[in-house]
Amino acid sequence: MKDVQDRINEAYQVLGSCCLCGNNCRANRLEGEKGRCKSGSEVMVSSYNLHFGEEPPISGSSGSGTIFFTNCSLSCVYCQNYPISQLGNGNPISTKRLAQMMMELQRRGAHNINLVTPTHFIPQIIEAFFLARESGLVLPLVYNTSGYESQEGLKLLEGIIDIYLVDMRYSDNKMAHLYSGVKNYVEINRAAVKEMFCQAGNLSLDRNGMARSGLIIRHMVLPSGLAGSEKTFEFIAQEVSDEVWVSLMDQYFPAYQAGRYPALKGKTTEQEYLRAEEAFVESGLKKGWVQERMVTDEVF
Repeated sequence: MKDVQDRINEAYQVLGSCCLCGNNCRANRLEGEKGRCKSGSEVMVSSYNLHFGEEPPISGSSGSGTIFFTNCSLSCVYCQNYPISQLGNGNPISTKRLAQMMMELQRRGAHNINLVTPTHFIPQIIEAFFLARESGLVLPLVYNTSGYESQEGLKLLEGIIDIYLVDMRYSDNKMAHLYSGVKNYVEINRAAVKEMFCQAGNLSLDRNGMARSGLIIRHMVLPSGLAGSEKTFEFIAQEVSDEVWVSLMDQYFPAYQAGRYPALKGKTTEQEYLRAEEAFVESGLKKGWVQERMVTDEVF
């Protein structure tokens, strides 16, 4: 079993020829080169706070302790958080400060530490986690990601991340390239989801209904069937587990540069969302959440 410092050193070595995400850009971020994610060696955070808008077993009654990292491995033209993910709004901080943020959120009563868009800062997160654990961190760690992960990056996280909260955005590589600017999304995303499931398994709840470990998959329904919901659900049920919890999201709106693309100019229709619900059931999946349009969440 590797000791703590060995794990930290191993993680930082990856930044010398970065392969943390599916872009595999091989930038030497240790020497100041920026990766495809526009990030160097210094971790950047835009905000941290209690958040109540996640899935019920993540937010609970006291909120999820979210830390929003700056930049992203995807370049989604419809990103709702584009000032952070695409425009780079945020501040550089030390790993010591990142650990302090985790501890502050724990003291404020957070149910978990929710790492939002964390992929490109895996080494710094690992170091901060061990620093926070020395200070008394006991909360589960949530890895809240777009899902464009490399196997190398995920292997570094084994035994550290408790809950994987991962997007499955597309079932067609052409759509992923056109609207998120990445190649081979489907294969990379599906391999990542399988690895996350191997590490964390199906969702496990405590006696209060809060997530303690496991995998949750998010799937946002896009207009005109662009997300390929049916094929995504079939993959989950047949190649991961029909017991995986899926969050079927109905919150697309034409943000950022979406207005430049005819298929993305309008919101998802009620009929499109209902078709995705039907595809979920027909795939054999059993557990998850739907979003009532402009009302509330329900459980399948």
